[in-house]
Amino acid sequence: MFKMIFVNLPVSDLKASMAFYEALGFENNPLFTDETAACMVWSETIFVMLLTHDKWKTFTSRPIPPVTSSEVMLCLSCESREIVDKLNDTAAENGGTADINPKQDHGFMYNRNLADLDGHVWEMMWMDPAAMTS
Repeated sequence: MFKMIFVNLPVSDLKASMAFYEALGFENNPLFTDETAACMVWSETIFVMLLTHDKWKTFTSRPIPPVTSSEVMLCLSCESREIVDKLNDTAAENGGTADINPKQDHGFMYNRNLADLDGHVWEMMWMDPAAMTS
């Protein structure tokens, strides 16, 4: 069995969040989706569980951070710089925030950060390990 990651995120509007992640290229897995949660698939090993606030509260008593905070920055690798740019633009076109942090271009690595509808920060990154210098 592959090692997998399931990122759980509290969301204020499940349907809007599903549409946002679908616009970025995530696919919904209906087997793990209901009116309180949605499983959004990035790859065979990376899943994002969108949870309504009520569902989130069944897992933890810790408060849900405000949309202006950054509890974590999640990083996803992309196949090209162009895809990084496209995802950032798509986020902005679908209610998210583009370039929530300054763009970084190190030649061998390029990234841009976006925020989803609830302020969760995603770093979309492209890297060419062959071009790295030691």
